[in-house]
Amino acid sequence: MDTLGFLLTGFSVAATPMNLALAALGAVVGTMVGVLPGLGPVNAVAMLVPVVFALGLPPESSMILMASIYIGSEYGGRISAILINVPGEASAVMTALEGYPLSRQGKAGIALSLSAWTSFVGSMLATVGIVIAAPILSRWALAFGPVEYVALMVFAFASLAGLLADQPVKALLAVGVGLALSTVGIDPNSGVFRYTFDMPNLIDGIQFATIVIGLFAISELLLLYESHRAGIPTKVENMGRSLFNLAEMRLTNMATLRGSVIGFFIGLLPGAGGTVGSVLAYSTEKRIVERQDPEGARFGRGDLRGLASVEAANNSASNSNFIPMLTLGIPSSGTTAIMLGVLTLYNITPGPVLFTSQPELVWGLIASLFIGNVMLLAMNIPFVGLFARMLSVPAWTLVPFIVVVSAVGVYSGKSAGFDLVLMVVVGVIAWWLRKLSVPMAPLILGFVLGKILEQNLRRALSLSAGEVSILWSSWIAIVLWVAAALMLVMPMVFARLRKPEAPLAVDARLPQE
Repeated sequence: MDTLGFLLTGFSVAATPMNLALAALGAVVGTMVGVLPGLGPVNAVAMLVPVVFALGLPPESSMILMASIYIGSEYGGRISAILINVPGEASAVMTALEGYPLSRQGKAGIALSLSAWTSFVGSMLATVGIVIAAPILSRWALAFGPVEYVALMVFAFASLAGLLADQPVKALLAVGVGLALSTVGIDPNSGVFRYTFDMPNLIDGIQFATIVIGLFAISELLLLYESHRAGIPTKVENMGRSLFNLAEMRLTNMATLRGSVIGFFIGLLPGAGGTVGSVLAYSTEKRIVERQDPEGARFGRGDLRGLASVEAANNSASNSNFIPMLTLGIPSSGTTAIMLGVLTLYNITPGPVLFTSQPELVWGLIASLFIGNVMLLAMNIPFVGLFARMLSVPAWTLVPFIVVVSAVGVYSGKSAGFDLVLMVVVGVIAWWLRKLSVPMAPLILGFVLGKILEQNLRRALSLSAGEVSILWSSWIAIVLWVAAALMLVMPMVFARLRKPEAPLAVDARLPQE
């Protein structure tokens, strides 16, 4: 009853006219931020900090505005991933695997509306989890130290290779390239320049927007140009329905539920978030569906269950990110780190005492997550048809639009022309790799997660004075290492078992019927 009473108090805070207006503003801005590759909620929230203080907003209103931008960006990231194969956020990379093939089949409206619904379900389930079990689950998250994080990252990479059982070597090669790119720049421990080739622009490393836009947008443009030269249609004529139906909802219900649960628990871990959650949810769903319905599975070619699991997972993770922030004062992402910094500027100490010292702030924020998700669903569904119409635009009009959006997204990061040149170089290399059937998703995820892997590997080895055995010193790490090994080995074993036996040779000397 105490929890229910606190939640009702939170709704009384979040439902004031000013806070409702801020939640709506944050939802709109967050969606726009998510659509634009490279901008990200971190930059949007960081730019708002001086505005918040200039307006003199109370702390609960500031948190509501920033949280709405955060969850809105997860909704918006799927739009460009589905329509033009350009993920707005790292967590939307897996969305493009199923969403883009669906859009090329004339099912962009179905994909967009279904992803909005599953994003809503994942977010709402995670918010309910925050209300019910935040203190308990935050203590569980503390069990993950650097050793467990190394094993978790390896498990995520093994899952990526397992997703592509027909070409695991290419998937692992792509992961390796992504890991190598993540090491470019100054070494945070020793201060040594790594792979910068005496270029000052590479000292800070390669920004995410440059890599993701080069890998997906520029390479996609080159493939569109090739298709146009070959006389292959590059626009979708038959747009089909704008909304999913009940049969499609029933088909994806279990995938949505599984993705929500996986994303919720992964979101508790600092640094993991929707990117790791979407990978694990997708790999889990792929294995379940292919075992239950091998004939009907279309993963990689436009399967609604894969799309539903990914969208539910990354939105669930973005909401459960607030648990360690509120209960322990530990940020789980760059956005929550900025929000914690804002709290300290208000002379509010984040951590366990926050629930008793500032109940209006904590429960007002939690209640605003419920309200913000309803607003986002109500905003996104009516515009599905309008978004989907982008695909009926001729290539000569759509391509310049993609180029401009891509260039703005890259240039806004460092305001350096070098990044635009690097974007084109990466795009040409990615176009060549895609023609060789090398998957791009493992590469970009290797780049994103590589920094987390390196940081935690260094910490673990520092704790043991260089003794490698520390990497399997806990039962959690052992379980993850074993699971990673199975992810790599079992797909190849099953592929061999499913391979039909070769027909027996017929002896020519025997009489034939």
